[in-house]
Amino acid sequence: MARRRRPRTAAPRYDDEVVAVFIHHTDSPNGYDCADAPGIIRTLYEGQTGARDWDDLGYNFVVDRCGTVYEGRAGGTDRPVTGAHTQGFNHRSTGIAALGTFTEGVDVPRRCCAPSPPWPPGSSARPTPTRAPTPGWSPATTAAATRPAPPPRCPSSPATATPT
Repeated sequence: MARRRRPRTAAPRYDDEVVAVFIHHTDSPNGYDCADAPGIIRTLYEGQTGARDWDDLGYNFVVDRCGTVYEGRAGGTDRPVTGAHTQGFNHRSTGIAALGTFTEGVDVPRRCCAPSPPWPPGSSARPTPTRAPTPGWSPATTAAATRPAPPPRCPSSPATATPT
């Protein structure tokens, strides 16, 4: 029997500050078009709120291969929301997930088609996250209002992930 997704009922939890950032990957396919990212994030949300019985997406932010930054866990992009991304280290940290699989031996795009916006420490130039798709989200109304049209799909010449 499949679990039913439970509605987001818990209020977001907050920490006093963020002192660490954890970078993850979603372990999902790499060969997606950027226009498909909201659906992929919706599937991640459904898996975490259904199969894992969490109250929300675990990551604070999700970034697609074209550089679009999505707000993951509810609570505000400018507040220290307690995530569920790194067991034992969720407090006073934020979790950012790159949409895709980035493990040794996996083909990954060589580059993105859209340059990432600058975000150096101390700069006021910050990307504005888009709310991740949740139940009732409509790509026809929300995506057009919050995101520019996606750039063309990245070239098909993949690179292979190597350990750092």
